[in-house]
Amino acid sequence: MNVIKILADRFSVALEGIGVDPAPYLDLIRPSQDAKFGDYQANFAMPLGKKLGKSPREVAADIVSKFDYADFFEAPEIAGPGFINLRVKTDCLADLVQKEACDERLGVERVAKPRRIVLDYSAPNVAKPLHVGHIRSTMIGNSLSRILRFLGNDVVSDNHLGDWGTQFGMIFYGYRNFLDAEAYSKAPVDELARLYRLTRQLVDYYDAKGKIGQLEESLASAQKAQADAAERAKTSAENPKAIAKERERLAKQTAVAKENVESVRGKIDAVESSPELAKLAAGRETIGKDVLMETSKLHHGDAENRALWQQIIPLCLAEVDKIYKRLDVTFDETLGESFYNDMLGPLVQKLVDEGVARKTEGALGIFFPDQDVPMLIQKSDGAFLYATTDLATLEYRRDRFHPDAILYVVDFRQSHHFEQLFEAAKFIGMENVELAHVKFGTVLGDDGKPFKTRSGDSVGLKSLLDEAEARAYAVVAENNASRPEGERFSEEEMRETARRVGIGALVYADLSQNRESDYVFSFDKMLAMNGNTATYMQYAYARVRSIFTKGSVDVEALREEYANGTRTLTLNDPAERALAFELVRFQSALENVSKDYRPNFLTAYLYDLANKYSSFFERCPVLKTEDECIRSNRLLLCDLTARTIGLGLNLLGIQTVERM
Repeated sequence: MNVIKILADRFSVALEGIGVDPAPYLDLIRPSQDAKFGDYQANFAMPLGKKLGKSPREVAADIVSKFDYADFFEAPEIAGPGFINLRVKTDCLADLVQKEACDERLGVERVAKPRRIVLDYSAPNVAKPLHVGHIRSTMIGNSLSRILRFLGNDVVSDNHLGDWGTQFGMIFYGYRNFLDAEAYSKAPVDELARLYRLTRQLVDYYDAKGKIGQLEESLASAQKAQADAAERAKTSAENPKAIAKERERLAKQTAVAKENVESVRGKIDAVESSPELAKLAAGRETIGKDVLMETSKLHHGDAENRALWQQIIPLCLAEVDKIYKRLDVTFDETLGESFYNDMLGPLVQKLVDEGVARKTEGALGIFFPDQDVPMLIQKSDGAFLYATTDLATLEYRRDRFHPDAILYVVDFRQSHHFEQLFEAAKFIGMENVELAHVKFGTVLGDDGKPFKTRSGDSVGLKSLLDEAEARAYAVVAENNASRPEGERFSEEEMRETARRVGIGALVYADLSQNRESDYVFSFDKMLAMNGNTATYMQYAYARVRSIFTKGSVDVEALREEYANGTRTLTLNDPAERALAFELVRFQSALENVSKDYRPNFLTAYLYDLANKYSSFFERCPVLKTEDECIRSNRLLLCDLTARTIGLGLNLLGIQTVERM
């Protein structure tokens, strides 16, 4: 049950007749930051007072006089300039907790109006191994899918695979020119990844050679302009602030030009300083065009390239599926870009016929009134673009699923693309569908730059999962060695615990961030036994569950006693009440996630709950309590805490362990 919703419904009635729309003000009902001010605080009297030209305390008093509270809340208090402090009656709070404890859904109600939501996430290019960046889209999307579905929505999880396009042109070129047949027979996907990287490096090499001269000229020009400005500053009578501002602008311009030269020069040196790479690069000046030709042949149905593509795709998909299995991620729909290929031509022709798309420098684009740059949907050479495929995908999803919303869990760098895509969607009849870009930031290394290997490559997700499990295993094994002989884990238990703890640490560390923020990757922080980490949460769950094992408590019988009315929960200690109050906030936390698609609202709630339980456990003995009634009440609170943490972690895509 959501107590804030109860408050909002009742305050909505109290605000009737006040002369304003109450809806925006109801969002100002919050849990209190300090328990001494009650459980909840309504902060809308201040903005209402300003709008109505009245004293906020006068407005608060008027609202409170019309507020129906007696059956559920204690008498409201007006504090400070007009804060309305509210406290749930303790017996009502106990009744809520008892109902949650006897409910398999822990009191979480389904939404009154379920929506059909298509959730687009993960979406890797299958021609390359998944890397660290994929964990963000995959796990944010997976958690949102689980949470939105649990709340009662009809969710379609859709993995829009990159199984088409230039990356396959790279692989085809590499396959025909650089293939190590023995390596391919032993580990085909690893060899394909090597071929892609090699071909990409040689394409970048020749591209860099073509750019270096112009970039060096730009750098020299920028350096000269900077030097001239420095000379003028010595003798000029101009405003010193204006000169300083100009010099700062030129310094930044020079720095960017220098960085561009260094980047391109690095690509050239990497090849020319390696005899092996230099030999492979020799005579391949047209490699960029050749790769595009391989891609074009695939797209136009060339029999040889289609056969090679059909040979490669199952191998790539099998490797990707291994990662998903380890992460416990599944999809309702898995369609690659190739699925939409035959739809692109007719879609473009329809947009041209309807006057939506028109020529621009030989290409075709969709123009928008408030944007200078159109969204290109066909190149001058006839090739289609990602935008074309995304529009065709929208049409397909519209016709197949009839969605109320389509969410794209994609990194922030694609923001402009989605702005244009959502604007273009209006031209294909999707004005009434919520289209949202659930964007996220970057995983960084200790240097504050995107997390890379020492060689500069993206960190592979497989190696990351392996490392997480290995580190977790070392911790589990060390702890296991200190256990009494009869309580030690078997090797199988240690491996399974390490798997859940290690992978859970990675997933939770990602989901606990504000999704739009960058964060620094750290195994040590992820696997810490304290702080807002999965390891701490899994330990909290295991610690609660251990009470029932130690006390030989039949938890099913315990719940049944409260379900059939044999026992009634009472909250006598402040720590019991504080824990109970946190437990009834579970639905509110899930609804907060669903409002703005932010899983960190759930991780923050679970962390608060674990801390409240820790305080409760220190203050309130459970098994050692002699009073049977108090003991049962506290056991029920323990049980509901464990179930809430377990369900919360499951909705995040994280498994629990019974012992740690």
